[in-house]
Amino acid sequence: MARAGLGWSAAELAKRSGLGVATIRRAESERGVTPGNMFAIQHAFESAGVIFLDEDQSSSGGGRGVRLPKRAGGERS
Repeated sequence: MARAGLGWSAAELAKRSGLGVATIRRAESERGVTPGNMFAIQHAFESAGVIFLDEDQSSSGGGRGVRLPKRAGGERS
């Protein structure tokens, strides 16, 4: 969700996180990544302004999610 919302390719996320594209693909397919690699992915998103929400912060009241950064015009990405 966050990668698509930012308009990033898997290669862009790999570059920004310092990981390989294969690692990004594994993370997205939920085949398992190390906690360190997951931290690198999350850090890349947070550096771009993405906010990770837990169940209590979700505006819909159901489950976890992300809040994308606002664009210059005030719209969310």
